[in-house]
Amino acid sequence: MEYQIGDIVRTKKQHPCGSKLWEIIRIGVDFKLKCQGCGHVVMLERQKAKKAITKIEQKAE
Repeated sequence: MEYQIGDIVRTKKQHPCGSKLWEIIRIGVDFKLKCQGCGHVVMLERQKAKKAITKIEQKAE
């Protein structure tokens, strides 16, 4: 799957706030994701991020 900055993605596990939706705000060696529920920002290694993401909910414009 090809990911772009601004994509909204769904993850396997939910964030403690209850949301499974995240916005991709940085792509490189690491992915930076912003929770759509509470706004918390996390950085994941590329491999871990690709394993955690199940599908793209909304493509970036």
